[in-house]
Amino acid sequence: MPHQATNAPTYNEPEDATLRRAATKDLSLVSLVPRWSGGETAPPIGEFFETIESSAAIGNWSEADRKQICALKLTDAARAFYSATPELRNPAITWQDFKARFLSRFRDVRTVQYHFGQLYMARQRKEETAQEFLDRCRLLARKTVPCVTDPVLQRAYNEQAEQMLLSAYTKGLTGTGGRMVRYLSPATAEEALQMAINVSQAEIQ
Repeated sequence: MPHQATNAPTYNEPEDATLRRAATKDLSLVSLVPRWSGGETAPPIGEFFETIESSAAIGNWSEADRKQICALKLTDAARAFYSATPELRNPAITWQDFKARFLSRFRDVRTVQYHFGQLYMARQRKEETAQEFLDRCRLLARKTVPCVTDPVLQRAYNEQAEQMLLSAYTKGLTGTGGRMVRYLSPATAEEALQMAINVSQAEIQ
């Protein structure tokens, strides 16, 4: 009796291994999430949540993982708020609602207009390098960005802040470097920085 060929699908080892790796949860990335106190000197809460979410995307964390890791990293005022708010420990609460509670509690009481004014009036100091001035402007620009739970809207706010950063930085640069940067009209703040550095190096030579 002749041997009958089967129609069983072939097993693709490399593709199957890739899928298994993609589905593997990696909790070692917890170490990338900094502790967050909620105090005046703490980084913006939006940055804290961004770190959790980017680590979660790479590590394949569930919503429950994100909430537990967030709680693990809280200290001081933030930890006290978490402990005093039982609904945050309810397994049924979604990650979006969990974040919204914190965003509401720890929002900056100063208005976006106040931070925009600080950014708009920024000027490079006498002993401040172009890089140091950009770092200062970037910090001010970040404070103009509202923290929202909608990722599409958040991305739009971030892009708007980048444009404001470029405008404020080029306007606030002083000396020959500032004049040259404004003349060349760079497309990004990083381009403006490189132009300012090039002019500074040329002046030294």
